[in-house]
Amino acid sequence: MQDLEIYIRDLEPGAVSRWLKGQLDELQLDDADVGSVIKGAAVYGGARVRITLYPGAFGKRFTSLVIEGGALPWNSDLDCARSAWRALDTEVRCSPGDWKEGDSVEDEKWWRLDHRGEQLVAWN
Repeated sequence: MQDLEIYIRDLEPGAVSRWLKGQLDELQLDDADVGSVIKGAAVYGGARVRITLYPGAFGKRFTSLVIEGGALPWNSDLDCARSAWRALDTEVRCSPGDWKEGDSVEDEKWWRLDHRGEQLVAWN
């Protein structure tokens, strides 16, 4: 099972469903109100995909998007973040991929994708 997670800054209502509609089949995601946790589903490569939006991540301006499935259109968090940034035109962040549950996050670097390009940065 693949598990991708990205963080989207200042998420606009409906933006994720508009983006994912072109990436996944049979999308069922009502993100018209992004003020509370939203769960959805889709299909990719014939397999079920779970989609969850968690608003208020990292200081309230970011929404965490978790996409889980046996197969996904992206191979990594960064690939997913790149696709999201192109479609949403707002800052997107993701882990560089080497963080594991229980690791310290004080010195953790994150990929930040925005109009300045892609950079590894401290979250704050």
